[in-house]
Amino acid sequence: MHVHVLSSLVTITETSRVSVAAPPATVPEQQSWTPRLWGVLAVLCAVLFLDGLDVSMVGVALPSIGAELGLSTTALQWIVNGYVLGYGGLLLLGGRMADLLGRRRIFLAALAVFAVASLVGGLVDDGVLLIATRFIKGLAAAFTAPTALSILTTTFHEGPARNRALSVFTVFGASGYSSGLILGGLLTGLGWRWTFLTPVPLALLALVAGLALIPRDKPAAEGGHDLIGAVTLTAGMLLAVYTVVSAPDRGWLDPVTVGAVVLAAALLVGFVVTETRVRHPLIRLGILRIGTIVRANLSIVALFGSYLSFQFMMTLYLQDVLRWSPLRMALALLPAGLIVAVGSPFVGRLIDRYGTPRLILASMTSLSLGYVWFLATAGSTPNYVVTILPTMLLLGGGFAFGFSSIMAQATDGIDDSEQGLASGLVQTSGQVGAALVLAVVTALVAGGSHTGTAGAADFGQYHPGVNLVTAVAVVGLALNLLPLFRRYRAKHA
Repeated sequence: MHVHVLSSLVTITETSRVSVAAPPATVPEQQSWTPRLWGVLAVLCAVLFLDGLDVSMVGVALPSIGAELGLSTTALQWIVNGYVLGYGGLLLLGGRMADLLGRRRIFLAALAVFAVASLVGGLVDDGVLLIATRFIKGLAAAFTAPTALSILTTTFHEGPARNRALSVFTVFGASGYSSGLILGGLLTGLGWRWTFLTPVPLALLALVAGLALIPRDKPAAEGGHDLIGAVTLTAGMLLAVYTVVSAPDRGWLDPVTVGAVVLAAALLVGFVVTETRVRHPLIRLGILRIGTIVRANLSIVALFGSYLSFQFMMTLYLQDVLRWSPLRMALALLPAGLIVAVGSPFVGRLIDRYGTPRLILASMTSLSLGYVWFLATAGSTPNYVVTILPTMLLLGGGFAFGFSSIMAQATDGIDDSEQGLASGLVQTSGQVGAALVLAVVTALVAGGSHTGTAGAADFGQYHPGVNLVTAVAVVGLALNLLPLFRRYRAKHA
């Protein structure tokens, strides 16, 4: 499951617990589901579905894009990471800007930008321009995702109406990703550009419907935003990822590499300093003193970072090395997405019964077993039935258990006034952490391409990357075992 779609859904359970300060003025106390209300929900669901459709279609098309535009593995990862970093860098700012300038206005403007960037991406013939359009789409998503959820929670009353709307919203997000795998496989057979162009008319249709149906809202009377914090965070992470990806070819002691490391560090330090001084920080750093919050944020890095990187490698291996068709490759990866889509709605009951620590532990165990099984059985030519399919099933189970559980832990016990901060922080951690893990994996894979064997179906160049994602998952598992060991020792001391 792609990180953006998951992050769009990540706050659904928690947002339903945190109402807007004042009840919505545009709907009656006893809310009836009028055609207009259904229309608003349809627009919001269509945009979330479109996000999932877009990111999974582009993932399927990566090898075809690389072949036509002459992009290396290193360049292809920027098509993924450009989007992820644009989204993660401005996610916290996006929700705040919607409050200050108006949710309807921000939502529709960002949707228009998404449509234009999709159109341009489908027409360009230059890899740098294509990556730029992905970054812009990530920026647009940083505004549409939190704003769509905010519109939903302010349009539907807390209680049965909102819970019903959130359930529909969740299903559309998960099904969008799964549908995108299949549609991406079909469209890539016609040409990768169709994976960029297909969302354009759908986005324009949603834009027109949104203009007609979404109720107008008033911007906040007071407040502020942390633009400097958003810029330093995004720029620092972009530069850090670029440095990790380019250093193997240029050399870690090359003056350009050293300078980039210093500048990236300076930008990130500047972000931390900014957060301690501005009146309305993106992140109140004091929240990181809470142990469960820290573990949740590190767990989401392990979850998102390992799977995004593994999917990236499998997409390239199955199409570039084994020469599978895009559709066949999409079907091969689909089981994980189906498990997440089907299983996620039931995780809430499991959280109530067993608590988040046990479910997160089960998630990290399933992820780790998936990667370990792959390494143990893959050899030089992984077999689909023996190796790839069991791995995808275990990874899907890991996501199904871990997704909602990590978010619940990240926001558990936090005051209502900081629920949005805690939720946004864990989303940002997932995006940024996934980008960094993918950057390192890409560097390892690119290095392996120079030393691997020349076998037609050889997996050798990808082994270092799988070793890393396995290590990331195992660290996540160990992180969540520590509290259990401490409680056990304290109990038996």
